[in-house]
Amino acid sequence: MRYRLTFVVGLALGYVLGTRAGRERYEQLKKSARQVAQNPAVRNTAESAAQTSRAAAGKAFHAVSEKVGDKMPASVSDRVRSLRERTGTEDEWGTSNT
Repeated sequence: MRYRLTFVVGLALGYVLGTRAGRERYEQLKKSARQVAQNPAVRNTAESAAQTSRAAAGKAFHAVSEKVGDKMPASVSDRVRSLRERTGTEDEWGTSNT
């Protein structure tokens, strides 16, 4: 979803820069982009994608940590622990094996 959005934004930017319509067309596109960004459906989709990616990252972390086991450098595991302590939460991804 993020890559599609980036492509659409790039396409719109290229259109604005490449057109001779001037400031009026730029303002029109800017207003449309703002309306899309404020649309509740778009916001819900973005939040859903974020939650899905967090879940996938947690599963990937679990799978990798099972395979890597004790071979992970101490500096990496220490960094993960310090980040968890700083946030004050157990783990946002649902994993706890570090």
